[in-house]
Amino acid sequence: MINLSEAEEHYLRALKSGQKEHRKHIHSGQSAYLPVLDEILLNYTTTGEINLGMIEIPMDKIVGTKTKGRTNAFAANFMPLLAVDSEFGFKWRSLCVAHLSDSGIRDPISCYEFLGKFYVQEGNKRVSVLKYFGASSVCGNVTRILPGAADDPEVVAYRDFLSHYPKTKCYEVHFTQPNSFPKLQEALGYEADHTWTDEERRRFLSSHYYFSQAFQELGGGELAISAADAMLEWLKLYPFRKIKEMSARELKRSLEAMWPVIESIGHENRCSYYVEDAVFEDNSYKNRRTFSMMPSYLNVAFIHAMHEAESAWVRAHEEGARKLEEIMGDQVIVQRYAGVGTGELAERVMEIAIKNGAEILFASTASLLNACRRVSARHPEVKILNCSVNMPYPEVFYYGCRFYEASFLSGVIAGVMTKQDEIGYIADDPSNISCAEINAFALGVQLTRPNAKIQLKWSGVAGASKNDLMEQNSSKIPADVFQKVDENGQLGLFRINNEGHCEQIAAPCRNWGTFYVRLVKCFLSRELDAAPFSKYGEQAVNFWWGLASNVVDLVWTEHLPEGTKALINMIKNGVRNRSIDPFARKIISQNGEIRNDGTKNLSPEEILTMDWLSENIIGCIPELEV
Repeated sequence: MINLSEAEEHYLRALKSGQKEHRKHIHSGQSAYLPVLDEILLNYTTTGEINLGMIEIPMDKIVGTKTKGRTNAFAANFMPLLAVDSEFGFKWRSLCVAHLSDSGIRDPISCYEFLGKFYVQEGNKRVSVLKYFGASSVCGNVTRILPGAADDPEVVAYRDFLSHYPKTKCYEVHFTQPNSFPKLQEALGYEADHTWTDEERRRFLSSHYYFSQAFQELGGGELAISAADAMLEWLKLYPFRKIKEMSARELKRSLEAMWPVIESIGHENRCSYYVEDAVFEDNSYKNRRTFSMMPSYLNVAFIHAMHEAESAWVRAHEEGARKLEEIMGDQVIVQRYAGVGTGELAERVMEIAIKNGAEILFASTASLLNACRRVSARHPEVKILNCSVNMPYPEVFYYGCRFYEASFLSGVIAGVMTKQDEIGYIADDPSNISCAEINAFALGVQLTRPNAKIQLKWSGVAGASKNDLMEQNSSKIPADVFQKVDENGQLGLFRINNEGHCEQIAAPCRNWGTFYVRLVKCFLSRELDAAPFSKYGEQAVNFWWGLASNVVDLVWTEHLPEGTKALINMIKNGVRNRSIDPFARKIISQNGEIRNDGTKNLSPEEILTMDWLSENIIGCIPELEV
C-alpha cells in the first residue's frame, strides 16, 4: 500500500513517458494526442451498434477515446500530459494508490469497439494507470459499432474477424489476411466450425502471448501484419504444441530463420521466376559473380518420398541423378535417399545427408516442402531445392519445368493425325495433373484442327481402365488419337491405326538430368552465390525451365510422317525462341469467359494457378467440381 506522495513518483515517470511520446509524434508530423472515435467515424459508413456486454479487453487493443473532451490530457500512448498538481494529476495518483492496494481498480470501464480497436467513453484515467503498470487487460462494458460495406482492406479484415469471433471470443486472434481463421482451426486440429472452450482459449492466448514476444523482439511491430499472421505461417512448419516446448531462444531462432517469409506476408509478388538457364549468361549478372574459393567438387543429395519401384516420378529423377554422375564425374559426390515419406523421417534423413557433407539437397516432390523449410532454418549454409513451383518461401529454392510446352506440341500432332473431330485425353491422377498441360494440349489441337473436341477422361477413378477408354468406337471416347499415361507411368500420344492396333507416335518428356547438370554447374562455378539467388532474398526463387533449356522435349516414333516432323520442328523452334507462346492467343474457357484476349502473354502465376479448362475440352478435373 502506498500513499499519494509515493504515487507522485509514478505519475512523474508516466508524465515523462507521455511528454516523450508527444514530442515524437510532433516531430513525425502525426497527431500527438489520443485518436478520437467520433472523428474517425466521419470517414466511414456504419450500419448499427451491438451491445457486447461485459468482456475482458486486451489492453493493447485500447487505442483512443470516444469523444474529444479530454484528449489534451493524454499522449497517444495514454500517458498523462497535465501537471502533477492539477486535478487530473490528483485523480490519477488516487487511482494509482487504489491499483496498488489489495482491492485494486475494480470499476469496469465503458468503451466502444470499432474495427477491432477500443475507444474509451468512461475510464480514460483507469486505462492510463493500468497501461502504465503493464496490465494485460481490463474489464469493460463494450458497444460494437458495425462498419458498412466497403472494399477498404481494414474493413475486409474486420469482417473476417467478425466471422470467427463467436467461435473464439478472443480479440487477440486478429489477422490481416482474409480467410486465415479456417487455416488456424486446421493447424490447431479443430473442425472448421469448432467453438473454443475456455481452456482452449486460455491455452491459445498463453501460446500467442509467448509467440508475440518473439515476434516483437524481431521487429514485428514495424510490419503491416499481426502476430497471428506470423503465427499461422509458423504453424505451417511446426505443430502448435512446439510453441511452449521451445525455449524463448529456440522459438525466436525458428522465427528468425523464416523472417523473409514473414515479411512477405500480404505482398502480391512473392515469387521470382527464372524461365531459362540463359539468365545466367546475362552480363550484368556475370559482373556480380564471386569466383574466389571455387570448390573443386560438390556433395549433392537426392531425397525421394517414394522408392523407384513404386513411382515413375522418382525413377525419372533418379535417372537424372545418374546422368549428373555420368557427366560431371569426380566433380560431384551424389547421395541418394528414397522412401523417406514426408514427415519426421524425411527431416531426419535430410539431417543425415547434411552430416554426410551434402552442400546441395534436391527434394524431388512438393510434399517434402515443409521438411525442406524446417531443415533450411537450421542449416542456412546448405542450398535446399524443392521440386515445386509457385511457392512463396524464400528460404528454399524451387525448380520445375514448363511441361505444358511439350504438351502443346503433342496437341499439334494430335490435330494433324486424327481423322475425326474427337481426340482423347486420358489423364491419370487429378492431384498430379496441371490444368496448363491439358489446356496447352487442347490449344495445340485447336491450331491444326480448329473444330476438334478433346474428350477428357480419368483412368485413376474407380472402374476406369486406360485400355478400355482407348478402344475405337467405344461409347466412352469415340476417338482415334489419344494422349495417355502408359503402363510405365510415362505420358505419350497414341493412335489407333488402320488395322485397329494402338501405336505410339510421340511423347512429351522431362529431362531432369539436363536440369541437374546445368544447375549444379552453376552452383559449382559460384554463379548462384550473389543476389538475386542468394539464400533468404526478398523473393522466392523458382527455376522454371522448358524447351529452350532442353529440360522439356517432345520425341516421336517412326509412325510420325516426315511432313508432320518438319511442322513440329518448326513450331518447337518457335516455342524455344519465344516467337510462339501456347497461351499468347485468344482463349475462352468452358464457361464462356475470355481468359486471354490475344493481346498479352499469361504470367507464370496465371499459368501455374489455372483452375479452368479451354472451351474445346469436354470433361472436368474432379477437384475443380463445385
